[in-house]
Amino acid sequence: MMQAQEVARERVLVIHNAYQHRGGEDTVVEAEMALLRERGHAVELFSAHNDSINGMGRLALAGRTLWSRAAAADMDTLITRFAPDVIHVHNTFPLLSPAIYWAAAARRVPVVQTLHNFRLLCPQAMFLREGRVCEDCLGHLPWRGVARGCYRGSRAQTAVLAGMVSAHRAIGTWQNKVTRYIALNAFCRDKFIAGGLPAERVVIKPNFVDFDRPEAQARSGFLFVGRLSAEKGVRVLADAAAAVDGAQVTVAGSGPEAPVLEGIAGVDAKGSVDRSAVARMMASATALLVPSVWYETFGLVIVEAFAAATPVIASRLGVMPDLVEDGATGLLFEPGNAADLASKMRWAQANPERMAEMGAAARARYEARYTAERNYTQLIDIYRDAMAAARTEAGHGAH
Repeated sequence: MMQAQEVARERVLVIHNAYQHRGGEDTVVEAEMALLRERGHAVELFSAHNDSINGMGRLALAGRTLWSRAAAADMDTLITRFAPDVIHVHNTFPLLSPAIYWAAAARRVPVVQTLHNFRLLCPQAMFLREGRVCEDCLGHLPWRGVARGCYRGSRAQTAVLAGMVSAHRAIGTWQNKVTRYIALNAFCRDKFIAGGLPAERVVIKPNFVDFDRPEAQARSGFLFVGRLSAEKGVRVLADAAAAVDGAQVTVAGSGPEAPVLEGIAGVDAKGSVDRSAVARMMASATALLVPSVWYETFGLVIVEAFAAATPVIASRLGVMPDLVEDGATGLLFEPGNAADLASKMRWAQANPERMAEMGAAARARYEARYTAERNYTQLIDIYRDAMAAARTEAGHGAH
C-alpha cells in the first residue's frame, strides 16, 4: 500500500531585533514562529536585543545602525548552516542593520519584510509630533525630523536614523533587496507606497490572535490595554474617564504616562498583566477603549478584543476605521477629543444590549479575518510568491 508522500514544508529564517520594552512586535514574531512550527516548518531565529546597546559607544552604535558587518557575516553563516527557503525580517533596528538584506541577496534567498511601523518613512517611526499626526517626512528625505530631533528629542540620534534610511534609499536596499513587504492593512500599504516602496512588492496580511470563544458572562466597565505612553492617548483616556459619572475603567499596562491616571475615580490601574489575565478582562468588559492619537499600524489589541466578543471604542484615525466598523463592531470618536470619547462611553453604559450585539458581530469578524488558520494560509502564499519571484529574478540574471 502506497503511503502518501509527505509535503515538503518551507524552511523559514526569522530575523528580529527586539526592543528593550517588550511590545506587540515581539508578540507577533513569537506567534508566527509558533504557527509555522506547529504546521511542520523548520524555523530558525536570528535575533538581537537592544539591552546590548548599554555600554556601546555612540559612534560604534551609529556605524552598526548604518551597516553591521558582524550581522551580515552571521547571516551568511546561518544561511549556509540552515539553508532557508525564505527569510522573514521583522525588525533590523539598530543592531542588525540593513546589511542583512544584502547578505541574503548575495545568496539569492528571498526576503519578506513585515512593516510593523513607519521607520522607513519617519525617523521617529510613528508619524507623531507634539501629540499630533505629522507627515512632513513622507515622500521626502527626513531632514525635518533631524532638525526637530524627532527621535527621543535628539538631533544626533535622529540624524543616525535619517542617515540610515536615506543611505539605503540611495543604494536601492528598500527597492531591490526585499522581495515582498507585508503591510498590515490597506491604509499602511498606501502610506508605504506614497513613501517610495515599489507597489508591486507590497502585499497585505493582518496580524492574528489565537483565542477560543469566551464563555458567556455578565459584562461591566471599560478596559484599556497597552503601554501607557503619549501616542496611546492616555491623557484623552484620563480626561474621558474623569468626565463619565460611574465609569469603571480597568487599565492593564505600564509606562511613562501612568501618573496621568492617578487619583481619577473609577480608574483601576493594574500595571502590567499577563496575556491570560488580559483575555479574562476582555471577556468581562463592556468595551475596549483605544484612544490612540497616532497611526496605529494594526492594533493587535483590537483583534484580541474581537476574539473575546468585546466591542471596541476607538479613535477615528488611520487604520482603526477599517478595523472597527462604527455601530457594528464598536464605536468611533474624534481623535484626541476626550469629550467625544466620554459621550460614547455614556452611550455604551446606557445601551448594554446593543453593545452585546456589537460584541457578537466583533467575534464573527474575528472568525472571518483574524484566525491563526486564515493567517497561516496568507503567510505561506506570500512566502511562495516571494520564492517564485526570486527564481524568476535569478533566471533573468543567468541570461
